[in-house]
Amino acid sequence: MIRFNGLTFDVKDGRCVLVTDCGEYGFSEVQIAGENKDSHFGNKMICSSEGRKLKYLSHEIGENRLEILQASDSVKVKTVFTGYTGTNAVSVYTETENISDREIVLEEVSAFVHTGFCGNAAETDKTYFTRFVSGHHCECQPIKSSLRALGLTPCEVTSQKRIFGLNVGSWSTKEELPQGILEWNGRYTMFQIESSHGWYYEISDDGKRLYLYLGGVNTPFGGWCKRLTVGESYRTITVALSFGNTLNGVIGAMTVYRRHIKGVCPADEELPTVFNEYMHLSWDNPSEENTKKYLSVVSGLGINYYVIDCGWHNEEPSDEIYSYVGQWKESKVRFPHGIRETTDSIRRAGMKAGLWIEPEVVGYLCKEMLDYYDEECFIRRNGKKVLVMGRYFLDFRHPKVIAYLTETVRRMVEDYGADYIKMDYNQDLGAGCDRDADSPASGLEAHLQAFLNWIDEIRKMYPNVLFETCASGGLRMDYNTLRHFSIVSTSDQTDYRKYPYIAGNIFSAVLPEQAAVWSYPAVFYRKQDEAPSYDGDCLRKFVSDDQIAMNMINALLGRIHLASHLEFLSKSQLSLIKEGLCYYERLRDVKQTGMPVYPLGFNDFSRKNAVCGLFCENTLYLAVWNLGNTEKKLSIPLEGQAKKAKISYPKNSEIKYIIQKDKLEIIFAKDYQAGFFEIEINL
Repeated sequence: MIRFNGLTFDVKDGRCVLVTDCGEYGFSEVQIAGENKDSHFGNKMICSSEGRKLKYLSHEIGENRLEILQASDSVKVKTVFTGYTGTNAVSVYTETENISDREIVLEEVSAFVHTGFCGNAAETDKTYFTRFVSGHHCECQPIKSSLRALGLTPCEVTSQKRIFGLNVGSWSTKEELPQGILEWNGRYTMFQIESSHGWYYEISDDGKRLYLYLGGVNTPFGGWCKRLTVGESYRTITVALSFGNTLNGVIGAMTVYRRHIKGVCPADEELPTVFNEYMHLSWDNPSEENTKKYLSVVSGLGINYYVIDCGWHNEEPSDEIYSYVGQWKESKVRFPHGIRETTDSIRRAGMKAGLWIEPEVVGYLCKEMLDYYDEECFIRRNGKKVLVMGRYFLDFRHPKVIAYLTETVRRMVEDYGADYIKMDYNQDLGAGCDRDADSPASGLEAHLQAFLNWIDEIRKMYPNVLFETCASGGLRMDYNTLRHFSIVSTSDQTDYRKYPYIAGNIFSAVLPEQAAVWSYPAVFYRKQDEAPSYDGDCLRKFVSDDQIAMNMINALLGRIHLASHLEFLSKSQLSLIKEGLCYYERLRDVKQTGMPVYPLGFNDFSRKNAVCGLFCENTLYLAVWNLGNTEKKLSIPLEGQAKKAKISYPKNSEIKYIIQKDKLEIIFAKDYQAGFFEIEINL
């Protein structure tokens, strides 16, 4: 028997198998083009040409690492498991080597297949799966269903039905997050797929067993393939699994794992606060005049970074700018004295300065850069540059691309004075690129690896510069990307009354210390879903303290990105913002060590309340939102025995509450209102 981090393996009849309560099963699948996939299972990934041919060769085990080596006549497969201090989570990847006497083409390689993770195929009505659907303005929306409700019904023979999730393209989280939670009989298994491009998971049956297949993109679902010459190897993306007896427990185990692998930046150790003048303020049209106007207000709040977003770099009108981007040189129209004068003024005001960039694209009307770059510098399919919404995509495998963008970052940091660089990515390039690649998907895989390698290099060049990753909000929010960045935008959601449904779930997918959330208190909505007003008289008249408090609470458990027309707020309202920022600073250690808590389960847009928290050192830090619940009452169950509670923000809250041993009873004063609690608990 081989035991590692709760997983047990054995060698039976020459095969290495995963031993579970439900039986003994193989855990690797490899499909070679032209070889027999001995299966009547339709689109399922199991029963690959090599899966059942693999024979055990050897294994090596250490304190935190297990390597199992298997082989068929054609491939040698090494599966690598890694454990981590303080968690039962385990990460897994597979390396496949061509040991035949000919070139082979891989069509599918699993990172790991976990069989017998919970009940058997006859109990799909008792086995539940939570998938995390996502999208622009509605990131991280968990949906829980039984496997039966998802179509996996008991059969006399194995069904062709599979429950699956996948991504094709360069926005890795545009439709769904690459993670999920399986629940059966009080046992939870959570998985995470770490890919910034294509990924695939599958849940189905094979006879009486249920299995979970985890891997990257493949031939059937994404058109991926990989040629291997004799002796050549391919390594899959990494996946991770955690285990628990509660929802909070399994997410907590994954949280600890993520803290082991997250991107680390010296400039980001203290989780500094950010003001970004994009949202509900400058949008795509910043200027020297505007920045100096906003500085006097922002500098009095104790903000650490002031970021100038899209528009500092082009002369074209703001509604045309994206079709011309690519040079990344300062705008003389918007910043007539040079961008350095403005970033220096930010520093003189006591803050560090930031600039935005979208480094992976060139506007299709940007003649200067189209003349500079060779055709091979662009992502191409079928001999043509890929064009999406007026943007061409750069191929980071080309040295000319690396050279120009490295010089661009140098210019932004050394000449323009950027201490913070927000790296955005606002379009998906689709299936990939077929230049110097076996398939578009494998070309995309190579390009994005080259991009992340470049990110690592520039971070080494400028260790004191904070680099943020963004993709129209949270559309590239995967943990391959987040190994290379310390902070990520979670959404472009523009309505503070909708953001709680995202911020209230996000810590199941992203660490609190990495999850950036917009806070824009100075916006006026006459009616929900109407265009906002930025008129100063309206803002002074209609922005309430409750609106300000909710905006601050949206971001208190994560990373605050403050924005909007704060210059129109009163002194008392600015004091309320400053109170929130001071409290944010008190929570820095909590965010870096606390465990996510969901007392009412996950939040969704159909509910009129949202709740989430972080538990740290016997204290539950709990954000509670009333989002149109006219009854204004909410009962929140608590794990353990509650000793005492207080509303820690805002201090002068009108919310009433009663703390009991095992629950918190809340009575809101308003239909839209939020409060932040500290609850001392004995477990």
